[in-house]
Amino acid sequence: MYYQALSIRYQLAMSTLSEESRQILASLTHRVGPNADIATTAQAITSILQNMDTALTPIIGQQGVAALYRRSLHLCAANHPRLAGTYDSVQASLDLTALKSVLVEQSEADALFFGEVLLTTFYELLTTLIGPSLTARLLRGVWEPSLSDTPSQENSP
Repeated sequence: MYYQALSIRYQLAMSTLSEESRQILASLTHRVGPNADIATTAQAITSILQNMDTALTPIIGQQGVAALYRRSLHLCAANHPRLAGTYDSVQASLDLTALKSVLVEQSEADALFFGEVLLTTFYELLTTLIGPSLTARLLRGVWEPSLSDTPSQENSP
């Protein structure tokens, strides 16, 4: 049921979101997979953030990535009041273990919404700093492998 709701959101969003937002949502949808639970959703979100960190650290440094993450968390909470509690529970550093711990305490829908908003906000902030072309090039590998790989739930016998 959760995956169906995510798939419906993905289909509806395809017509209204920017190309970048569609890539983020497609990657998240794929990583969550059809048999998702809250742990899988939290893992998918933190995995994407880790991949973004890996791609960006050589360019903007570890502190730069952490600053974008903190600002993204702040903007998510400011623009979406229902996310404020999640923001307050996550430390200001790029501590993905803490984020994952907070996400697994949310409902699946809230965790997915938070992840989608956080990832999109992070991407948009980076775009304002270095431009859309460079952002797309730097993060292309974050989205593409996950779109061609099989979700983890489908790998088990």
